Amino acid sequence: MGGSVAMKQLTIVTDDKVGLLADVSYLLGRAKINIESISAVVSGGKAFFSIGVRDDTRVSQVLKANGYNVISSDMLVVKLEDKPGELARVSKLLSDAGVSIENVAILAKADEMVFDCLKVDKTEKARKLLGPLLDLER
Repeated sequence: MGGSVAMKQLTIVTDDKVGLLADVSYLLGRAKINIESISAVVSGGKAFFSIGVRDDTRVSQVLKANGYNVISSDMLVVKLEDKPGELARVSKLLSDAGVSIENVAILAKADEMVFDCLKVDKTEKARKLLGPLLDLER
């Protein structure tokens, strides 16, 4: 197993409209902010964006200045071998310690490795559990 690194997840909940993704991505691109991960879901006329970034303060400022309500939360990026059972091993380690995974997504796969992004209910506890495994340079 590889390791973990902190990332921020920003959540935007807004009324859905045509061009919403274009607007959000344009605002961040114009501010020279790189999006590490993004997902969007529309339900009941509302759009829910989850955006993974490294500098949440700057992103929040840009989006709030343009009328978006933004909620920030901590995420952990975990580097694992790309083989069956690795995510199960991490999730069991966390659940055995009483840490609940609230959100998980695959960010990227490369060189037989996978980068998963986790949102947990006890970030510091999870960071300590995964900390000894931190080595994203390998």
